[in-house]
Amino acid sequence: MPITAMNSSHSIERVITACIQDICTRICSGGTPSSKRHDYYDGNVPWLRTQDIDFNVINQTSATISDEGLKNSAAQWIPANCVIVAMYGATAAKVAVNSIPLTTNQACCNLQIDESKADVRYVFHWLSNEYEHLKALGEGSQSNINAKKVRLYPISLPPFEEQQRIVSILDRFDKLTNDLSSGLPAEIEARHKQYEYYRDRLLSFDELAA
Repeated sequence: MPITAMNSSHSIERVITACIQDICTRICSGGTPSSKRHDYYDGNVPWLRTQDIDFNVINQTSATISDEGLKNSAAQWIPANCVIVAMYGATAAKVAVNSIPLTTNQACCNLQIDESKADVRYVFHWLSNEYEHLKALGEGSQSNINAKKVRLYPISLPPFEEQQRIVSILDRFDKLTNDLSSGLPAEIEARHKQYEYYRDRLLSFDELAA
């Protein structure tokens, strides 16, 4: 999909429509070491599986592999601050951002964002908001998606300053929603609904295309 600009009298001067692949410096998956080799597991290499992905920040993984497991599989390191999309299983189309360098299995689509083109957190919020639409592209009983569908998925990009403004608002709601120490459960639920409402409003550029 070519990058195009949409003009509007809206306060957002210019919104660019692109594909996810247009804003990435690298897109990769991972791999799984042989389960027959116990020495490939429980090492010092963080290894992400899709069950850890739930619209969250990954600062640790529930599983690890060894250096030998890494060397003898398709698993590979990705840097911190990638947007990671689950492709298979119950969490298909859910997203996360990793705060630490880590490796992943083959069910993860790892997006290393070109930060001159898009804010990492903006891409995270965009794909979170698009969860139902992206999942609907899936196949099979678990609605599995693939890397091509993620690569070609459209994203609307306002100017960088506007991306950062949107991120600032949504991150505040996200923190209130997920921090159990910030309020009573009812208040957290209310904040969660507010977050979803503002995420939908802030990331809806449909009127600009009219």
